[in-house]
Parts: sequence; structure tokens; C-alpha cells
Amino acid sequence: MPVRSTLVDQVYERLMELLLDGTLHSGDPISIDGTARHLGVSPTPVREALARLESTGNVVRVAMRGYRVPEMPGAKEIADIMDARLLIESHLAELACTRADSEFLAALETAIEDQARAPHTADVAAITAYHRADERFHRLIAEHADNDALLRAYDALGGHGQRFRLFVGVGVKDAEHAIAEHRTILAALRRGYAPEVYRTMHTHINGVKARALAEHAQAERGAQTPDSGLAHDAALRSRS
Repeated sequence: MPVRSTLVDQVYERLMELLLDGTLHSGDPISIDGTARHLGVSPTPVREALARLESTGNVVRVAMRGYRVPEMPGAKEIADIMDARLLIESHLAELACTRADSEFLAALETAIEDQARAPHTADVAAITAYHRADERFHRLIAEHADNDALLRAYDALGGHGQRFRLFVGVGVKDAEHAIAEHRTILAALRRGYAPEVYRTMHTHINGVKARALAEHAQAERGAQTPDSGLAHDAALRSRS
């Protein structure tokens, strides 16, 4: 079982790279058998990885046609996702605070340091490394809250990978802000006062929402600029 799980993780990461680097564009179909042949694995881990990607909104399943890459979210969809994250992740952080231990706090610190060490450049490898650390920070908190219903709601929201597709070709724009906000959340968790942890996570997600909407607006303006050409088209196709 651990080997199988590791293979699914590897396929999941490879598919995320294909989404982030623009190899897979909005609307592109994703064949389970074709992907399995391309990656040199059986269809089973591909199927499981795609199911995981579907749960986060990074791929969608179409009846009788399999999976495809979703269209890029509009401003309203981004705002809706972030508003839901405000409710869910703030409460998850509050619950996690009541169960915080040294191992949990150390894992969060490692995730933050991995974010800080990730190259803040526009290449896919750097964006992927940063994305993994950012996602791990939030998932550690979601899992440590020990509430299965809220964890399922968190998973259903997705939004992490969708937003990070925005950064291909331009780099992560808000790394300094996000890392500082994560450090503030960690400091509040160490102090162990749950209402403060709720507020710091709420402030962080609000900041992410504002920055995500600004990034979306900037990309939309760029797509409408005649001189922007294919570079902006590619940026719009590869956003998260």
C-alpha cells in the first residue's frame, strides 16, 4: 500500500507540473490510458491522481468523456472560493490550535522555510516548489484540526493549484506577503490562544483574496492589450 500511495503521489505531482507549465491548457482532454503510457505507469494510479485533482478543482470530469482541464476561474469564482476559505480555514486553524503540539508546530515551520527557500523566479520548477510548500502549510492545519467534515469541505474548495497557474511566466507575486502572514499564524499557534489564531488566518485569507483578484484583473487587462500577444494568452491559459 505505501508503494502504491507513493506512485499515486508521483503521478499527481507530475500532472500538477503539466498544468502549471501550460502543457495542459484550459479545455484540453486528459486521457487516462494516454497519460499512463506517457508516464510509464498503469492506468490505476493515473485514475486515482485525477480523482484527487478533481476534488481540488484542478481537473473536471465530463460525463461519458473523461477528464479535462477546466477553464480559468473568473473574478466571481475566485471571490466565492476565497469567501468559503475564510469561513472554513479560519475555523480549522482555531480547532488546530487546541490540539497544537511540538511536532505539528515544527512541521509548519518547515513548510514556511521551504517557501522561503523556493526560488522566487518565473520558471515552473520554482513555482511548483513554492506551491507545494504553501499547500502543505494549509493542509497541515486542516488535517490537525481533526474534523473530517471540515477537511472534506476544505478539499472540495481547491483553489490552490488554480491560482498558481496564474504565475507561469511571471513568477509568484505575493511570496513576501504570504510568508510573513504564515509566520504570524505560526506565532499565534505557538501562543496557543485560539481566537487570535482564527483572526490571523482570517486576515491571511483576506489578503490572499485581495491579491488573487488583483492578479486576475491584471491578467485580464494584459489579455486585452494588443501588444501583449501570445505571452498574455499563455498566462491566462495557465493560471490557478
